[in-house]
Parts: sequence; C-alpha cells; structure tokens
Amino acid sequence: MDLDVTAARLGVPVEDVERVHRLACDLSSAPLPAKADALAILNRLAVRPDDAAEIMAGWPDPDSPLWTAELRWLLDRSIALVRADLGGHGWLSPGPALPRERGPAWRHLYVYAYLALVEVVRGYHRDHGIADAVSWATLADLGRNLAIDRRMRREGWPVMQSWLTLHARGGLYELGRLQHQRGGTALDLHIPESGPLTPEAVAASLDQARAFFPRHFPDEHYTAFACGSWLLDPQLLEYLPDDSNIVRFQRMFELEPYEEPEELDADVEVLRFVFRTLTTPLDQLPRHTVLQRAIIDHLSAGRHWRVRRGRFPI
Repeated sequence: MDLDVTAARLGVPVEDVERVHRLACDLSSAPLPAKADALAILNRLAVRPDDAAEIMAGWPDPDSPLWTAELRWLLDRSIALVRADLGGHGWLSPGPALPRERGPAWRHLYVYAYLALVEVVRGYHRDHGIADAVSWATLADLGRNLAIDRRMRREGWPVMQSWLTLHARGGLYELGRLQHQRGGTALDLHIPESGPLTPEAVAASLDQARAFFPRHFPDEHYTAFACGSWLLDPQLLEYLPDDSNIVRFQRMFELEPYEEPEELDADVEVLRFVFRTLTTPLDQLPRHTVLQRAIIDHLSAGRHWRVRRGRFPI
C-alpha cells in the first residue's frame, strides 16, 4: 500500500500511518460483534442512546459507502495493534486522531475497534478468574467517555482513544470508586467521573484492590498505591477546606519531588476534568463550586497548576 496516499486520504500525518503499518503489519485482528448484537453490547458498555444511534448509523457493513478502503485498513490494523499488547498496561495509541467531522465512521472508528476487542479482553479476564461484573464495570468506561466527549463538543476524544486501550488490554480495572492500573511495583489510581470521592468509597475500593490483584495476578507484586494527578497539587490547599474530599484524598499520599512533565499541560488537564472544556474563556466558565472558583481564580491570577505524583504503601 502507498502510505503517503493513505495518510492523505485519511487526513493525518504520514508518520502516524507508518507507525500503525510498522507495529501491526503482520498481526492478527479480531472481528466486530454481529450487528444484531451490537445494541445490547453498547447498552452493557453504558453507551447513551444518542451515541449508540451514531455508532449504529456508521456501522462498517461490507457495502457501507461511509467506509473507504483506507478507513477499513486503519480499523483492521488498529484492532491488531491493540490486540497484540493484550495484558499490557502502558500508554498505547491505537492510531492517529482522525478528522471526526467527516461523519460517524470517522468519528467512531476507534469505538468499533474497542467493540471488536471486548470479547478478546473478556477472554483474558476469564483466564485470570475475573468476575464478569468487574469486566463489564471496567469496560463500561467507554460509555462514560463518549458522554464526556459529547459534553466537550468532541474536544476530548484524541486522549480518550488511547486511554481506553488500557481497558481493552486488561491493564486497568474499575473496583468501586477507583480505577486501578497494573504495572511496576505500584498500582496507579485513576478517578472516574462517578460520584463523590468520599473517604469511605476510596477505602472500600482500596480494600477491593488489596484482595483482587494477589488473587488474579499472583505473579505481580505490588507494594504501593500511586497516583499522578493535578488533584495532588498542594496549591489546592490554598482554596479548599480541610474536610473536602479532595484534600482528604491528597493527604493519603507522600509526594515525590516535582518534575515538569514533558508533554502534559496541567492547566489543560484541570480544565478538561473540572469543566469538560478546553476552549471556553475563563470568564465564561461556571463558578458554582469551591473547586471551580479555585481553578478560575488561580489561572486568572496568572498562576499555573501542576501534576504531582505520590504514593502510599498497600
């Protein structure tokens, strides 16, 4: 295939196409579920009806005029690329960010890849004795992220498409209030948008993880819980009350020395997670909560937020 032509027709940099071709050229893909079963699967993945309708409208039927040869190639190779790292727990891009305004096939290509991988990763879960309830709770982060992306006017997906490969490879598990990512000697904690971050909910999730990982991954030995987030920025203590859930969560951790991240902009991450927008001017953002007011006032004063890492023993 001509990679330059493929990249041009996809509207993406040729080096992104070259990466997919290099990593997935000879690997095995996986089929999508039957279209007749897709709505039930989307429902189990907590996909909202409006998002599900778009996904079904863009379904890659063999005779669909929405699917060019380049899109079909990218879908097949993206599935193969992610499948090849089954059991992996590092950050993995499934492919280039597409011009999603071109229609549902372009907008949801990586959703179709995720759907093809659902049974692959559920098989991996079964091999490790993981209950179906945990599998579906974990994989249902797809629906949550699609809903957030819709709220963000489609601004959020380029990050989400890589984030969701953790779920599709068995690298991350949602246990109660927190998501736990495997890797190294520490379980990395992530905080989905699923209700208050109360100490009780956090403690219950940590207790689940203490039992879950030795049982299902006995060859992996974790000594700590870790987290890298703007939620651990001590500057929040200037604004939030001592009894706030965020402050109580933050105080669980011993912070590592601060290092400026190479690619991650903490100010952007704060706007993404607190306001679910990346482009709204500060003076137009809502100020309903103490946290919202803190974020706006801090940035308006010309100050910046920081992503901090911390850990505490299991």
